[in-house]
Amino acid sequence: MRNFDSITRHIRKAGYQMTEHDIDVVCIELSLDHGTRHQAIFLSELDDDDGRPFLRVSTAVAPITTLDMKRALVFNWQSRVGYLAIGDLDGVPHLQLCENRPYEGLDPAEVDRLILEIGGVGDRMERMLSAGGDLY
Repeated sequence: MRNFDSITRHIRKAGYQMTEHDIDVVCIELSLDHGTRHQAIFLSELDDDDGRPFLRVSTAVAPITTLDMKRALVFNWQSRVGYLAIGDLDGVPHLQLCENRPYEGLDPAEVDRLILEIGGVGDRMERMLSAGGDLY
């Protein structure tokens, strides 16, 4: 998988529930815990300082306004995947769980693993930080 088009072709073929938000951004709606929870996963393309393309997989976890940052950072320290960032969602700053990977070495199985892992970890983090809520 060498570009964003190959990623989106795989996502369609794999049967994920996907919506396109922009030319290089797609959203996957994951159903978790036998359909009782849901998590929106965003895939986008970004370039590093040398112009090398990366795939970014991210999910919103909680609005910053309601967040105990210490709990979030403790969770992140214990997590084996992803990193925390702050991103804008509909004009409101949100804590985001993200993972960036260079296209070299990405195959369909790794893309699936990233989607499911970021989705699952993001949902667990959201549940912990929002007293069991399911906003995203």
